[in-house]
Amino acid sequence: MTDVVVVDYGMGNLHSVSKALESVSTSENIIISSEIEKIKNADKIVFPGVGAIKDCMAALSIELKETVVYQIMNKPTLAICVGMQMLLESSEENNGVKGLNILDGKITKLPSSEKIKVPHMGWNNVNFLQDHFLTQGIVDSSFFYFVHSYCCLESKDALAETEHGQKFVSALAKDNIFAVQFHPEKSQSKGLQLYKNFLDWKI
Repeated sequence: MTDVVVVDYGMGNLHSVSKALESVSTSENIIISSEIEKIKNADKIVFPGVGAIKDCMAALSIELKETVVYQIMNKPTLAICVGMQMLLESSEENNGVKGLNILDGKITKLPSSEKIKVPHMGWNNVNFLQDHFLTQGIVDSSFFYFVHSYCCLESKDALAETEHGQKFVSALAKDNIFAVQFHPEKSQSKGLQLYKNFLDWKI
């Protein structure tokens, strides 16, 4: 049986992610855990995150951070929202925070105006820039659910983009890693399809 570990470092909407994964699982064992050994023994990693990136980074102990980075770089991984942002080089949120520097890109504040509200909250189109196993069965420009005030504007690893005042990167992919700014667990059938594709993903 495949063990899929949703990493618990105290800063993710873990149960909604776990429930969504369980709803599309056929034989996978979905585990929420902060235990080093369980994370090391995982076949796949889900790395969620909500809130301020500074708090999320601070919540990772040195040992947990080292374990998570190694696993993310070597196991099929899905990172979600602030979890995605943490994989990048840095963020200007909270007066500047260093990321885990696994994927290319930097996080900046979404521009706002009278017509463009920040945080970006609600449904928006995701436009795929290339094909990927995790996007199978999902029509280009499908709607996904977003809740965020910071974003990545450009990346060599960009896989999809979305527009809210200006275009930003809404999904990234590199080797064994797939990362999204939106919340699949809040995105109904399209989000569940992405989770199912992740569970089916063989590398």
